[in-house]
Amino acid sequence: MYASFFGLNEKPFSITPDPRYLFLSERHGEALAHLVYGVTESGGFIQLTGEVGTGKTTLVRSLLLNRMPDNADVAVVLNPQLSVIEFLATICEELHIEVLHNKGSVKALTDALNRHLLSAHAEGRRTILVVDEAQNLAPAVLEQVRLLTNLETAKQKLLQIILIGQPELRDLLARNDLRQLAQRITARYHLEPLSREETATYIEHRLKVAGALGEVFDESAKKEIYRLSQGVPRLINVICDRALLGAYSREKRRVNASLIREAASEVRGEIERSPWVRRAAIAAGIIGIVLIAASSWLTLQSQAPPEPVAEALPAVAEQREEAAPVVETNVLEPVVEEPAEPETTLPDELRMAEDLTVTDYAFAALFDTWGLEYLRGARDGCAQATEAGLACFNQRASWASLAQMDRPAILTLVDNTGNSHEVVLTAIRGTSAELSIGGVAVTHPVADIAAMWFGDFTLLWRPPTGSVVSLAVGSRGPAVAWLRNSLAAIDERYASENPQSSVFDAELDELVRSFQRDHRLDIDGVAGQQTQIIINSQLAVEGTPRLSAPRLALD
Repeated sequence: MYASFFGLNEKPFSITPDPRYLFLSERHGEALAHLVYGVTESGGFIQLTGEVGTGKTTLVRSLLLNRMPDNADVAVVLNPQLSVIEFLATICEELHIEVLHNKGSVKALTDALNRHLLSAHAEGRRTILVVDEAQNLAPAVLEQVRLLTNLETAKQKLLQIILIGQPELRDLLARNDLRQLAQRITARYHLEPLSREETATYIEHRLKVAGALGEVFDESAKKEIYRLSQGVPRLINVICDRALLGAYSREKRRVNASLIREAASEVRGEIERSPWVRRAAIAAGIIGIVLIAASSWLTLQSQAPPEPVAEALPAVAEQREEAAPVVETNVLEPVVEEPAEPETTLPDELRMAEDLTVTDYAFAALFDTWGLEYLRGARDGCAQATEAGLACFNQRASWASLAQMDRPAILTLVDNTGNSHEVVLTAIRGTSAELSIGGVAVTHPVADIAAMWFGDFTLLWRPPTGSVVSLAVGSRGPAVAWLRNSLAAIDERYASENPQSSVFDAELDELVRSFQRDHRLDIDGVAGQQTQIIINSQLAVEGTPRLSAPRLALD
């Protein structure tokens, strides 16, 4: 309906998982790398989880259409709410396996599947099972899935299984009765929502794929989309699609924040107010409470009985006579104690410096911790970091993980009115932490900061070979040599028997897994950005600012 009005070839924000519209953010790129690793290596499980609408199914479709090896046969189970027999029958149907007798027998179905896998292996073909919405699998079916990995030759597994599901899948596999299955998972990845910058890029990416030639959403609209969707791609699509329809109905060529709020309210079925309106309402409420309290106090004062002054005079006179001999001739002014200044809270500081808690000022403060100058209003902060030999790492993590990476980071804090503020964490000192708010250093308890922080952060780090690359089995080159030597330098337990090798082999995979296990990381054997950052932190690389020793490396 609105496509031709905006000069588009098609609707850009359909919620159908079309691989043409796949946007490879940093997180989605790493998730796809895990899936590709899963279909190119033999045996075991790959687990991909993520919240509803974060793009898991789109990634899987992209894998199936564009990244699958030519010698692979794939069975896809989209509805896992099946019995064991139905589950096995579905796999056989997907792989075109004919079961001649006892189709209702688990043994007959398993035997037929095993014969097919052996035949495919003899022909040099790989067999891959993809289970979507795997959090809905019954425990009995999950046990059957585990038993399928027992189909193997003397050297390798015959079936590669990829489980795709919501976060509940992680909880399900953490159950004690399913620990045998969890131990067979060789790679795990949890897909997070997009960051604010990625949300804006995602919107532009989909518009360009649909044929847009100019800007359709202004900057205020993109910021509002992120606030309302929190970076979840499916919510972004739904809100953008409704906003384009609203703009078309009003014959507006550009979408602003007001249209986005209206679209979100239609989608959610509730009124979505501007943050400024919410702040005004809160302020009005506070003023109303103050006025009511003042009115009540005046009323009570007017009704109070007069003080019995006359009766108190004799007692006062007696006190003066007794005190007369020690009274000095100089009359002293009464001492009036000044009221203590109320302590400024973190929300107060954020409110007072609201204009400074934006991306440009945050990047300027973050660059300052590295001794670099940030050019406000120029290129994107991450682009400027790349030019300086650094890289941005946008992620969502716990406070403990952030402290472990030991790098100054931009934190997104959310106040009680829903407004986001970008500040820079510059130091952690026990139970307190130092923040830079628009370039001004303040210190607050970690608990106060954590109460306003929902895990979003951006930090800078220096990739060992100048470019960001995830390292896994099969990788080669200087980055692998750096990884091998760095692990050995951290602890002799991680030392390799072949220190000169620049090939990521099975031995290095085990060493990486040991390092990840010791540092409470996802144990997948893939040296991604977080693993490399923590390795750098363990090495205390010179010229790197640290939360635990701020600025010392630069002074």
